[in-house]
Amino acid sequence: MTIRLLKQVGLTFALVAGSISTAIAATSNDFVSNAVESGITEVEAGKLALEKSSSADVRTFAKHMVKDHTKANQELMALAEKLDIEVPDNTALADKAKKSILELRDESFDQAYANNQVAAHEKTVALFKNEASTSDNAELKAFAIKTLPTLEAHLKMAKELQTKQIQ
Repeated sequence: MTIRLLKQVGLTFALVAGSISTAIAATSNDFVSNAVESGITEVEAGKLALEKSSSADVRTFAKHMVKDHTKANQELMALAEKLDIEVPDNTALADKAKKSILELRDESFDQAYANNQVAAHEKTVALFKNEASTSDNAELKAFAIKTLPTLEAHLKMAKELQTKQIQ
């Protein structure tokens, strides 16, 4: 009877440990997927702003977005590959980003871009703060902590840009 009980406890422990591992992996996968999608969208939006904007402020901001998010995307993709985390297809994400950007509202492109950047960076900062404070994966947590100040600076810049575009 004791052996049977030990086997059941062992099986239960194995199942619980497997579930926890899967939950952690799902969380890591979700973070990576969302961060990659956000980063690619930022790069594509920045490229579009460089093509369409006549505002020097918007163009300067867009250059920062393309440069900084390209670098972060490359780091995250390398980390995801190292951790064997599947990432979304870049081409599909780029197409999705372009489509959503081209469907901007009735406001001017520059105003719509500025508004979009504030909203996008608010979501991205929240995503990275969550990963930085709750991740069980040390490497993803370190990436989130390292990248967060840049994203917070982007949010501040986006809010300033939004204010300039309204005037």
